[in-house]
Amino acid sequence: MTKATRASVDKYLAAIGDEQRRDDCRALVELMTGVTKEPPVMCGPSIVGFGSYHYRYASGHEGDSCLAGFAPRKGDISIYVTAGFDGQAPLLAKLGKYKTEKVCLYVKRLADIDLETLKSLVERSVAETQRRHPD
Repeated sequence: MTKATRASVDKYLAAIGDEQRRDDCRALVELMTGVTKEPPVMCGPSIVGFGSYHYRYASGHEGDSCLAGFAPRKGDISIYVTAGFDGQAPLLAKLGKYKTEKVCLYVKRLADIDLETLKSLVERSVAETQRRHPD
């Protein structure tokens, strides 16, 4: 992930040309704000992030990232969640139509997935991230 900026999330979302994509992103802002209790911030030029945590790997590499986030890409909306937490597979099985790679869920539109399941995935992801990175 990239660093938080002072750019306006509202302006960024308002500039999304496709109305359905814009509405889906606004719904994700509401969902992720509710889960994290953090306001949305722009992380770099295209990621909307919520909360933050500090990570440090055994290699010595360290940095900061958002607890949860999403990015409206050309083909899909990328939703960033922690990978590999207990109970993730059954939730993914209930989610609906998506693709996944590493820490990203890719969805075409929110109508393709179950939002309560997505909310549970984000809640569990945030809790797991905070457990793994307590500082």
